[in-house]
Amino acid sequence: MNEVPDAPPPALLGLSCARCRRRVRRTTTSALPGSERVLVAVRHWPEGPLCSNCFSLACETYGQCEGCGVHRLVPGLSTAGHRLCTDCGGGLGDYICTRCGREGWRQEIGVCGRCILTEQLWALLEDGSGVIRPELIPFFDSVCAMSRPRSGILWLTKPHVPPNLQALAKGQVPLTHAGLDTLSPVKSVTYLRDLLVACGTLPPVDRFLYLFEQWLPGWLAAIEDDEDRQILSRFATWQVLRGLRTVSARRPIGYSRNQNARVLLRVAAGFLTDLHALGRDLKDCDQADIDAWFAQVSMSHNQAVRAFLRWAITGHHTPNLRLPPYPDTAPKPISQRQHTDLLRRAHSGEGMTRGDQIVAMLILLYGQPLERIVRLSVDDVLQDGQDVFLRLGRPPVPIPPPFDQVLLEHVADRSNLTTATNPHSRLLFPGRRAGQPLHPTSIRLRLQTLKIPNQEARTRAIRELLLQAPASVVADMLGYNPVSAQRIADEAGSTWKSYAAGEHKRNTP
Repeated sequence: MNEVPDAPPPALLGLSCARCRRRVRRTTTSALPGSERVLVAVRHWPEGPLCSNCFSLACETYGQCEGCGVHRLVPGLSTAGHRLCTDCGGGLGDYICTRCGREGWRQEIGVCGRCILTEQLWALLEDGSGVIRPELIPFFDSVCAMSRPRSGILWLTKPHVPPNLQALAKGQVPLTHAGLDTLSPVKSVTYLRDLLVACGTLPPVDRFLYLFEQWLPGWLAAIEDDEDRQILSRFATWQVLRGLRTVSARRPIGYSRNQNARVLLRVAAGFLTDLHALGRDLKDCDQADIDAWFAQVSMSHNQAVRAFLRWAITGHHTPNLRLPPYPDTAPKPISQRQHTDLLRRAHSGEGMTRGDQIVAMLILLYGQPLERIVRLSVDDVLQDGQDVFLRLGRPPVPIPPPFDQVLLEHVADRSNLTTATNPHSRLLFPGRRAGQPLHPTSIRLRLQTLKIPNQEARTRAIRELLLQAPASVVADMLGYNPVSAQRIADEAGSTWKSYAAGEHKRNTP
């Protein structure tokens, strides 16, 4: 049974949490109007009332106490905002576990969450003889060592997790990637696979390539028309999947390529379905059908179906048709004033976390795409004396103040490192999946909340840089393709293309 905090005095009713400043959550003890209201799971500390969320976070915070200098549990805060232990804080309570003697969040009366997590996970992973398989010991150790054991306990309470763990522990399912494919549901198994890869129990794989390879057979099997299934199977195998594997040999394909490949196949299947509705097959398709289909579809479908039609024309699955020209959909850059205002907001950091400031800086100053931002690691942050650099290309780019200090503070205190997923991650933006960075969609949604236009701001940033330096220099420093950089420079009206290299000093008479 979870340990319930003491009920606060009635004088605390209606107050706000001393840390998050939100109103203390209350519940009604009776449905009658005007009935008495009581606080739920709130502690009253010297600094004031604490909501349940702030209280649990405080009981999972470790560091050096500013009062005694000892590294231990520091749930308290001084008036200056310094961390204090239970002795120096005074009136915070006792959080020493009666089993292991360590301080921390107590899941049950007198017992810390780590002991409860260890006990529950051992019961699920033991093979029936009272021991854990040697292959699963690294997994057991990594889960039990997480700094927030509450997350692990919550994960084990989900109905599909215990059966999957017991199947692996008792040898009912082989401890391989193929064995995990037989378990369900897919999302839970993917999370478990990431944990097993991160701790070394399973060999590493390209996560998104593996997910696509798992998804493809089921999607093809759902196509009713046999001829369409054969055409799409050949296209998926020799064009889409082959391209993904080629990219994966150099670097992970990432979330975007995985989703784009799925969209491409779905749009191709939709094109074939529309042809059948007209009483035609792919080999009977004519120019009028192509023009009519492109005239009525969205811009995303317009782009996606072109790869399929080019492949079909090249492979003689359809007559030699002409695809209509692709319209220019380049995002319009924001104005110079908008660009300056956004830089000022990122500079002040009002309403932003340190991570938000870093992402905004990389977009507004260096035009970096989100897929590249999430792949950055702390090893890409370089420091030379007082100067801070970030390795986006060659040479590393300098980080101007105050973003240089914000970047260093972010490296020292990154999020998503308190569970078993990424405790030792070197990623600059660790995600909630083991070994994976923060999802680009999560950053994109956060940018929308902050009202920072991603693509339009990137377009302005890269154009400003290309007007100040040659395209080849900018491309090397920012990791851009030189051909694409030169094309954007030409569109922006850059004059560096005609710049003559060499010495340009005038001779003194």
